[in-house]
Amino acid sequence: QSTSPVAVGDQVFFEIDEKESDLMGIITEVLERKNYIVRKSVNLSKQIHIIASNIDQVFLIITLNNPTTLSGFIDRLLVTAEAYQIPAYLLFNKIDSYNKQELKELRELKSIYDNIGYQTFEISAKEGWNIDKIKVLMRNKVIMFSGHSGVGKSTLINSIAPGMNLKTGAISNQHHQGTHTTTFAEMFNLSEGIKIIDTPGIKGFGVVDMSEDEIGNYYPEFKRLKVSCKFNNCLHYKEPQCAILKAVKDGAIAKSRYNNYLQMLAKENNYRI
Repeated sequence: QSTSPVAVGDQVFFEIDEKESDLMGIITEVLERKNYIVRKSVNLSKQIHIIASNIDQVFLIITLNNPTTLSGFIDRLLVTAEAYQIPAYLLFNKIDSYNKQELKELRELKSIYDNIGYQTFEISAKEGWNIDKIKVLMRNKVIMFSGHSGVGKSTLINSIAPGMNLKTGAISNQHHQGTHTTTFAEMFNLSEGIKIIDTPGIKGFGVVDMSEDEIGNYYPEFKRLKVSCKFNNCLHYKEPQCAILKAVKDGAIAKSRYNNYLQMLAKENNYRI
């Protein structure tokens, strides 16, 4: 059950009330969504909140620190995007602010997703580095921007379309978290057919309504290898002759990705890991 009868990105029929001077009206019908991105409702755990719909691409903005983007957050969003066949791109932002050691750490994280086959970019929204490269991908597309508060979503939109002048927030020194400058999802129509849906800083995604044997299908590196598992219904947990477990042991699959998979499996299906 959804808490969002209408979401940003929905296509609707709308009737204008001619009696109202401000051209007010009502939505009479919401057309069928081709896809959507959801998270679990904060207050009603059994319900879902549709963040945005009818999305062509997802751009996940990641920062190493100030604030820290955890790999679990990245993987949950990627699983959700894979489930609805939405191409996802990873933007590693604030490259201008990292020292050599931090850049090394960031590139080690980035290489995990490069090796899987995701398109990743090192950018600086503040300095405009590599913005042209991602802008080419956005032409004539509906794009959802996501990431924690403070990763630079509004700064990136301002860099792509300087005339927007969106409000940007500072990072809290106490907790190294961003202040919430975007409080609800909103769509911006830019030049070259670009439509950007800016979402609030999201602390966590839940993978919603996925069966235990479904989650692994949304890990591209699992999907390629699972035909070599001994059992067709292998959950890649403790089963013998599991190709995924062997790949993790051999270093062919990143341990962080596998650990995040186990957490999703446990959380959604009451497994004890």
